[in-house]
Amino acid sequence: MLRLLARCAVISFVLTSALAAEPVKLKLAFFSSDRSTSYLAAVKPFVDAVNAEARGQIEIETYFSGALGKDPAEQPQLVLDGRADIAYVVTGLTRNRFADNAILELPGLFASMRESVAVLTRLMAANALQGYDDYIVIGAYVSEPETIHSNIPITSLNDLKNKRIRVNNPGEAAALEKLGARPVLLPVNKISEAIGNGSIDGALVNPASVVDYGVKRVATYHYLLGISGAPLMVLMNRKTFNRLPKTAQSIILKYSGAWSAGRFVDTYEAVESSIMGELKSDPNRHVIMPSPSDLDAANAVFATIADDWASKSQRNAELLKTVRTELTKMRSTR
Repeated sequence: MLRLLARCAVISFVLTSALAAEPVKLKLAFFSSDRSTSYLAAVKPFVDAVNAEARGQIEIETYFSGALGKDPAEQPQLVLDGRADIAYVVTGLTRNRFADNAILELPGLFASMRESVAVLTRLMAANALQGYDDYIVIGAYVSEPETIHSNIPITSLNDLKNKRIRVNNPGEAAALEKLGARPVLLPVNKISEAIGNGSIDGALVNPASVVDYGVKRVATYHYLLGISGAPLMVLMNRKTFNRLPKTAQSIILKYSGAWSAGRFVDTYEAVESSIMGELKSDPNRHVIMPSPSDLDAANAVFATIADDWASKSQRNAELLKTVRTELTKMRSTR
């Protein structure tokens, strides 16, 4: 009898220990596929690193293709509602919630993705942008400045006249309108269909999206006038984060911020360099760099739009001043 009781006690202890060792499961919402560059650059490095180091404490599971909510604009609310603990977010789709991010969409302000991501990382570290009180910002990124891809010849600013071009944000819309085009605000996953059926003539997208969203299949002219990037985030519910053990919190923070931004930029640059090489080497494609005169004309338009945006509020003016100061510091140390 004593042996039976002892055996039961051992079994009970083992079961209790096993239950206690169960990691906290965290759900990460991702509205696209596991083959997209956004996943490989922004989500996978973070998830893999945290799951490897936090084994037994927390486990992040990624839900692909909108399994927790298909609407890309819905992702920030998924996190607040508890349907997801973490989500990949395109902040321009919920502009009122993240109004300060408009600074990152100003045309011509940043010369490259690496430059814009570095500035954004500094802004987030300094809590300079509003809208994130309910979130832990795991990653803050900006895509490469978007360029024009079309199925009709667009090889100069003159060719933009009256052309219907997809845009991603109001800054791009203002720029194209001043350059004579007709901007059309459209989600990235609708571009290839819209070009294919003739409802638009071309689209502003970054090189990775040319492949990820099928734009390459319908566009053979690539006019490389960089306008602005899209701010992107990986956000976690702050209350969920605060309930985690301190050790788990530390691991999440370790692979957030500058660490996450570095992986994002390195991954995207490698992918986009390969894509641009393929476009340029394809004899059936036309890859056009803007002429010096086109660049001068475009930059004059971009400067006007930035000044107009800054004039709308004192906060806008302060943000623009802060960003320009950061850019001056970065560029002077190169």
